[in-house]
Amino acid sequence: MPGFSAPTLTDVAKKAGVSTATVSRCLNTPDRVAKRTRDKVEDAIAMLGFTPNFGARVMASKRTYTIGAIIPTMENAIFARGLQAFQDALHKQGYTLLVASSSYDPKIEEEQIRTLVSRGVDGLLLIGHDRSSEIVNYLQEKNIPALVAWAHDPNARLPSVGFDNFAAMSELARYVLSIGHRRIGMISSWTQTNDRARARVMAVKHVMLEGGLNPDNLVLIETDYGIETGSKAFDTIISNSRLPSIVFCGNDVLAAGALKQAKVRGMKIPEDISITGFDDIEISRITTPRITTVHVSHRRMGTEASKKIIRIIEKKAFWQSTQLETSLEIRASLAKKID
Repeated sequence: MPGFSAPTLTDVAKKAGVSTATVSRCLNTPDRVAKRTRDKVEDAIAMLGFTPNFGARVMASKRTYTIGAIIPTMENAIFARGLQAFQDALHKQGYTLLVASSSYDPKIEEEQIRTLVSRGVDGLLLIGHDRSSEIVNYLQEKNIPALVAWAHDPNARLPSVGFDNFAAMSELARYVLSIGHRRIGMISSWTQTNDRARARVMAVKHVMLEGGLNPDNLVLIETDYGIETGSKAFDTIISNSRLPSIVFCGNDVLAAGALKQAKVRGMKIPEDISITGFDDIEISRITTPRITTVHVSHRRMGTEASKKIIRIIEKKAFWQSTQLETSLEIRASLAKKID
C-alpha cells in the first residue's frame, strides 16, 4: 500500500514506554527482562505488527539463533517428548529448532549434518555416539557445538545429556534374574548402527554371565521399530525349541507388539511368559497388562540439553556431559518364575 512503512524497533519502544535497548533484550535474551516489561513489549509488538529484522540480528550477533536436531526416525515415539521439551526451552531463549531424520543411516546423518552446518545453525543435537571420527572432526573444525542425547558416555568426543543404557538395562536384567527367570529371549532394534540398542543387548548378556548363565543361549531377534515388527519377532522367539520364560524388549513399542502377539497365540501374560520394555512411554501404561519397563526422563533430558547447548554456544559452559538417572517400573507383565 502506497505510503505504508513497516513498524520499527523505535516504534515498539515508544508504544511500550521503554528504551530500544529493552526491546532488543526482549527479542534476544528474554530471560534477562522482567515479565511485566516483557509483556508490555510483546503487546506493543502484536498491536503494531512488528517483525524483527532477522538478517540484521544475524549480522549483529554473528549467530542465526537456530539449532539443528537429527533424530534416527520420526516414527519412534520416544523422541517426540524429549524433542518437544528441547524446542520449548529453546523457544524461551529466542532460538528456532530445525529437525531432520536420518532413518538410522550414518551416511544420511552425515549429509544432514553438513547441510545444517552450511545453513548456519549455531549448534546440533544428535542421538547416540555412533558416528565416524571424520564427521566429528568436521564439526570441531567448523567450531559447531554438537550435543548428544539419549546416551551417556563420559569418554566420547562429543558431550552428552543422557542416560547409561547399559547400566539401565543391567538393573532390569538383574531384577528379572533375581525373581527366578533363567530362559531368556530378547527383541531388539538393529544394533549395528545403534549404540543404545547395542548397549541394552550387551547388558542382558553381561547379567546372564554374571548370574551363571551362558549368554550364547540368549534367543535374540533384531528388527525394525514397530508394533507389527515386535509381533513378528515374538512369533520367531516362541518357535524356539526352548520357550523363554521372559522376553526383554529394547523399547516399549516392541514390547507392546510382543504382548499383542502373545494374546493372539492364546498365551497368558505373565503366567505363561513375561514381557518387559524400555523407555516408559504412554503405551506401556495402557496395555493389558501394563508393561514392566525402564523409566527415562525424556522431557528433563530435552530441557537440560537445550540449556547446555545454549550455554556452550554463548561460551558460558565447557563441553561437559550430564548423566540422568533411570528407574525401574515393575508392572503386571512381569512375574516371578519358578522352574
